[in-house]
Amino acid sequence: MSASMVNPIGSHASGPVITSFLVFVGVCLLWVFMLATQDDDPERLYTADRSLSPTVNGFAVAGEQISVVSLFATTGAVALFGYDGFATAIDSVIALAVLLLLAQRMRKSGHYTLGGLFALRAAGPGPRTAAAVVTLVITLPLLVIQLRAGGISAALLIGQASYEIQIACTVLMGGLVACFAAVADLRGTTVLQVVKVPLTLLALAAVIVLALEEFDWDPGGLLAAAADNSADPQGYLSPGLWSHTAGLGPLSTLSDHIVVILGTAMLPHLILRIAASRTEHAARRSVSIAIGLTGAVFVLLIATGFAAAAVVGGQGIAAVDANGQASPILLAAGVLERGSGTRVVLITAVACVAFIAVLTGVSSVTFAAAVSFAQDVLAPRRKNRTDLGELRALRSAIVILCVLCLSLSVAVHRHPVEFLVTFSLSVAASCVFPVLVYSLFWRGFNGLGVLWSVYGGLFLCTVLMFFSPTVSGTSYALWPDADFDWYPFHSPGLVAVPVSFLLGWLGSAVSPAGASNVLRSVLSRGADR
Repeated sequence: MSASMVNPIGSHASGPVITSFLVFVGVCLLWVFMLATQDDDPERLYTADRSLSPTVNGFAVAGEQISVVSLFATTGAVALFGYDGFATAIDSVIALAVLLLLAQRMRKSGHYTLGGLFALRAAGPGPRTAAAVVTLVITLPLLVIQLRAGGISAALLIGQASYEIQIACTVLMGGLVACFAAVADLRGTTVLQVVKVPLTLLALAAVIVLALEEFDWDPGGLLAAAADNSADPQGYLSPGLWSHTAGLGPLSTLSDHIVVILGTAMLPHLILRIAASRTEHAARRSVSIAIGLTGAVFVLLIATGFAAAAVVGGQGIAAVDANGQASPILLAAGVLERGSGTRVVLITAVACVAFIAVLTGVSSVTFAAAVSFAQDVLAPRRKNRTDLGELRALRSAIVILCVLCLSLSVAVHRHPVEFLVTFSLSVAASCVFPVLVYSLFWRGFNGLGVLWSVYGGLFLCTVLMFFSPTVSGTSYALWPDADFDWYPFHSPGLVAVPVSFLLGWLGSAVSPAGASNVLRSVLSRGADR
């Protein structure tokens, strides 16, 4: 965000907006503490006693898709880059379709962490340790980016965009979220996830309706104005305007789609959500409901992006943030005249949606990572484990993780680290998806296959991401002046995902158990002949 920007909300509206926003924050935190359960049974705490109905869990799964990153990055990408932002937005809906294919089998397995699912066909601590490593690698970047985005949005509300103010807001927001995460459980976060969905739908619908009113209720006129006010009116509705995809070719675009679709479907907190369903059929039904709700949300996010481009203009949005991530708040501030009480309410509503997105997003991701630590790392190594000791370890892990991620978010605040989201999703797509598919559908899969697939995919993602255009050699890279981007694609998915599948098969085949299974299969076929 530009440190020299003018307050887009206006000094007269800032006071009421901030006051209303702080009241909402206080109510959310009070609500969370009231919802916090005192259950001493870890299993019931982790999965809400597997009691969530399809409708409630469907709303919660849809709520998991409304993170502060999707809320701001999606609208910003559409507002500034038109077609390229639209094409990226629909991937999140397709991701739930992938989850739908696996949800029933995942719930039927009875496991709720990656470690449990990885160990379906592999005994010993190795698969669980690999799952814990992957969960941590996926979680850390997501938390860092979400905390950073929350701090930037809070700074925008008070009209102070200096780096010092942004960092202070990040620390304050992170501290509030850490307090919530420290006492939350799956049932408590479920309630807020359910509330977040209609709140988001109403806030987005309101700004879109007001934007349409400015164009005499003509969607075509709004879209034409969005193109005219963009940086490239001729190319706004065509592929290639986004610098992340321009010049990298269609294979790079395909790689990005693979990463977002498969990676989003395989995030650990979504897998924990599936386990909270009453039955395997309820799990599938909840994902079906989530697909419809998520589709509605992302349709409104796309429309919000186009409306922001039409009302505020690409130049005005980019002057605040080069990635357009302030576009929802700028649109809410721009559709009504200054001094209007309705304008204050609208800006406050969008700000509250942003806060609840940070609150629930960070809490869900942190809780899932802490559950993985307690179940996959500590539990197998403790002979005299007690439920109370496990819960203490869970809460300690949550606090440590929040403090670590908040420190990292402050440390990298001045740097373009949006590529961390791509890395996180790449690891989920390359290390989790192949192993889950093999574990759920292939009886010959074994421990060596798990380890080869997980660590091989993680190594590939790390190396290819480091040598990609997101780290060096481009204007949006972490080190734009350096030039070691020999990997030509924006994300490693096109290479890492198929190689992880191959490594999983190869590891299972060359292990002693796998070789004996292959030999037994050959001999049985010979006997049949």
